[in-house]
Amino acid sequence: QVQLMESGGGLVQSGGSLRLSCATSGFSLDASDITWFRQAPGKEREGILCINNRDGSTYYRDSVKGRFTVSTDSALKTVYLEMNSLRPEDTGVYYCATEDINSNCEATYSDIDYWGQGTQVTVSS
Repeated sequence: QVQLMESGGGLVQSGGSLRLSCATSGFSLDASDITWFRQAPGKEREGILCINNRDGSTYYRDSVKGRFTVSTDSALKTVYLEMNSLRPEDTGVYYCATEDINSNCEATYSDIDYWGQGTQVTVSS
């Protein structure tokens, strides 16, 4: 069955870095797109970036552009989220997610079929 599992969250000071991992199984990662969502305290879950593994294209929300980088290791079936220059407003639970049918990174929250359990990122000021 489809599984996604995030890891790598933690507590970091403002300006610091973290790398999150999303280990996948049960589906063809190379044919899929993976979206990272973030849910800040008291706010709705929002998509912040996506990688379409069919062609390698990536998409970033303006708030993370230039600071966050997404990549895929096909051999390990793992998607990475490298986060640099972290800010307190980056605090939240980070989820990786995918759909049954590749949406070319156009999926919204309601389109997602599979979620990881989430990993907490806390950025202190």
